[in-house]
Amino acid sequence: MSQTSTRTSALSRRSVLAALGGTAALGALAGCGVPAAYVRPGDRAVADESAADKKLTWANWPLYIDTDDDDPGRRPTLRAFEKRTGISVDYVEEINDNDEFFGKISPALTNHQSTGRDLIVISDWMCARYVRLGWVQEMDRARQPNVANLDPLLRSPAFDPGRRFTVPWQSGITGIAYNHRKLGREIRAVSDLWAKDLKGRVTLLSGLDESFALLMQGNGVDVTRWTADDFHRVCDQVEREVHRGQIRRFTGNDYTKDLVSGDVLACQAYSGDVIQLQADNPDIRFVVPEEGAELWSDSLMIPDRARHKANAERLVDYYYDPEVAARLAAWVNYVCPVPAAREVLARARDRDTAALADNPLVFPDGTMRERLAVARDITSAERTEFARRWNRIVGL
Repeated sequence: MSQTSTRTSALSRRSVLAALGGTAALGALAGCGVPAAYVRPGDRAVADESAADKKLTWANWPLYIDTDDDDPGRRPTLRAFEKRTGISVDYVEEINDNDEFFGKISPALTNHQSTGRDLIVISDWMCARYVRLGWVQEMDRARQPNVANLDPLLRSPAFDPGRRFTVPWQSGITGIAYNHRKLGREIRAVSDLWAKDLKGRVTLLSGLDESFALLMQGNGVDVTRWTADDFHRVCDQVEREVHRGQIRRFTGNDYTKDLVSGDVLACQAYSGDVIQLQADNPDIRFVVPEEGAELWSDSLMIPDRARHKANAERLVDYYYDPEVAARLAAWVNYVCPVPAAREVLARARDRDTAALADNPLVFPDGTMRERLAVARDITSAERTEFARRWNRIVGL
């Protein structure tokens, strides 16, 4: 097991809200105003062909699974699953944006038709909409004993209590990244972003779902139960910082370029990206603020009318085997949702790989875990109003 050096972080695992129009339409569709969009439990499944047809189709994001250093088209953990089970996996790297992918498959789901996919990976804030619409099937945990290895912090998000319909593929932390050498001091709190020596050298994430939780935590808000007043208070603060020139710009995942170039000294950032940046620049640091940070996930789901549900459930369970989870974590470098994989990595012969076992951005330590929280998602009733205000500030 070796840590690859070829993976880049050019593509964000959490999409940016592109425009209010698409978001508003999405919120309306998910709301009670369109009851036909909701699919009742009895209408979500079709006859499962898994026993007779040993295959499945899996849609995922680019660069989000281990690959062979000498052959990028070869995925070792996936090939091992195929060899172990005899199940052939059509692995499609087709998800580049949560909203875009929603638009791609929603016509089929709305019309109670198969999407042609048995397993998909999307961000939890978007998973919440699928679950509310009844567009995903409940997984049979009796077929998935390894899922019991799921990190307790991730077991029961507000949108899916008990994780009946979803299970994390990988997780991450939204915190603050900064260049310690160029700044000349440490950053410990969200409020440090508003210091005078950072004027014009700060970026925030432009996506509403990506940015709001950390900023609320800076105000001491419990993001598992935040309110509309908490949201508007954050918007008021960000507007003030924009007007006084504190914020250089709002970004997608391109914040990494600004941080590396030195144009920006501190920014909202994702833990997995910073691990990659630190490999080339150890002066770049990542901090979970004293007030806390958001722990998020991109999760696996089985969409309605999937024809190979049992095969998909078996694949999900396979990736929750600590040995497999460790091999995946050594490549993707996000927060591993299987804490038991830490011991596997610690035994690795490769020094860099073994060091990941002690990296709190892959396996958060006790102190960090106390400051992490899974934020309550934005409901369909809230989304249009909140997106309109946030996008006006950001300039979308």
